Amino acid sequence: MKTPFDRIRDPNLRTAAMAGSVVVFMGAMAWAAVPFYSWFCAVTGFGGTTQVASEESDRILDRTMLVRFDANVAPDMPWEFRPVQTEMRVRIGESGLAFYEATNTSDVPVAGQASFNVAPYSVGAFFDKVQCFCFTEQVLLPGQTVQMPVSFYVDPDLVDHREAKYVRELTLSYTFYEIDLPENWQEGAEATAAQEQAALSPELTESRPSAIDQN
Repeated sequence: MKTPFDRIRDPNLRTAAMAGSVVVFMGAMAWAAVPFYSWFCAVTGFGGTTQVASEESDRILDRTMLVRFDANVAPDMPWEFRPVQTEMRVRIGESGLAFYEATNTSDVPVAGQASFNVAPYSVGAFFDKVQCFCFTEQVLLPGQTVQMPVSFYVDPDLVDHREAKYVRELTLSYTFYEIDLPENWQEGAEATAAQEQAALSPELTESRPSAIDQN
């Protein structure tokens, strides 16, 4: 069967056309690999990638899981970032609510986006976040400090997984990277401040899910 390249009589032009096609094909595959890899990690939990849940679990087990919290910033990120609590013990399927604190130590507004993962990696597919500051970019004004919540639960299906069922403790880790200020960064900063105020309000405090143990 003839190919479109067979119509080119000049062998040098034919070779150049084939080489160019290979370059275009490889470039397209490289471009497509990034979203495919992100999709693959989100679906499978590969590399400790956590899951996103639209609602809380409807099943709570007696077995517990110790959740540790870790915080990091990129080398060029002018923020201080830490977990408010270092660990929390929750029942599998029970909703947990944790807080992280960030401070902009620079004299200019800074926007940040948090990446995240769970260790050990086998648990990533079973760690579900209902609400998280990592879902959107955060903008902090100079010297501003905010506390940001993350609502989560450990999927009860974990106890049936051949590897994850042996895990008794895990670490949720975030790393903040500086990004370009969005066009509406002033609205974003106000929204962050409002989120912090709501998170610290008595109404939310009273509605926080109870954890078996929290440090």
